[in-house]
Amino acid sequence: MKALVFEHFGGPEVLAYKDISDPIIGSDEVLVKTKAIGLNFADIYRRKGNYHLTGQPPYILGYEGAGIVEEVGSGVSSVKIGDRIGFADVPFANAELVAVPIEKAIPLPESISFKTAASILLQGLTAHYLVHDSYAIKSGDIAVIHAAAGGVGQLLIQMVHLLGGKTIGLTSSKNKAEMALKAGAEEVFLYHENWADKIMQVTNGNGADVVFESVGSTLSESFSATKVGGTVVFFGMAGGDPQPVDPRMLMDTSKTLTGGDLWNVLISRTERINRALQLFKWIENGELLIQSPITFKLKDGQEAHQLLESRRSTGKILLLP
Repeated sequence: MKALVFEHFGGPEVLAYKDISDPIIGSDEVLVKTKAIGLNFADIYRRKGNYHLTGQPPYILGYEGAGIVEEVGSGVSSVKIGDRIGFADVPFANAELVAVPIEKAIPLPESISFKTAASILLQGLTAHYLVHDSYAIKSGDIAVIHAAAGGVGQLLIQMVHLLGGKTIGLTSSKNKAEMALKAGAEEVFLYHENWADKIMQVTNGNGADVVFESVGSTLSESFSATKVGGTVVFFGMAGGDPQPVDPRMLMDTSKTLTGGDLWNVLISRTERINRALQLFKWIENGELLIQSPITFKLKDGQEAHQLLESRRSTGKILLLP
């Protein structure tokens, strides 16, 4: 099969499109012929050597995709050859064929295309657990969303609204602010502004009920923008490590700091399927809108990585075998 691989860490130029051996599935796995593969920042970090990789080179990136089942392990009865499935946490996805554990195989309704599945699963399941598990959004809640024009950010805006809340977005530019407003944010402030003060002003001095913090280096300001008894959900640090949090401040203000990690939520196939079905239902009903993805052929993976790493892209980037 063809795959996008690399032998050593570095920039996009280390990626090569070449023939490698087909994966051999185990008894509890299915072999999937990929139709669309999601590209994520984690792939860049792994390519650079910032994330741990198992095994020996040639390394294959990718954890998210969708396709058709071509072979079924002897112990699998719930999936058959020809079924359409998606997956969000299966390694070695940058290839024409991927061995997918049955526990991680998510059936796709006919109404959900391969491109949509590869665009929504990882980011959509992340946004879903943030608004249901890390902080359960209630009607009337005000939520501040960092990186509001990003993939997870735009989905968070929509999901908060679906659950009855209101959103304030934070972005780095006016163009991105327009995207967050288009996604449904009531207000959007720029990072170079005194955004914590502005949030206090538009909330009549109270602050937000919850801040979804994915930048890291802005954690202190996020607490400043949170009401007494409010919550900061820390789930990423794209802008650098956060400053230490003083437990005394948490006590004095009755504020909560909680962490979030998708893999602590997707603990069974039932969890994966039920949460994915909710995403699919919202999409089918037109309640959750997905920006059209930017597509590259798998063999042009270098160009796709260059675009994602430049941070000039706004929609999801997909690789097509």
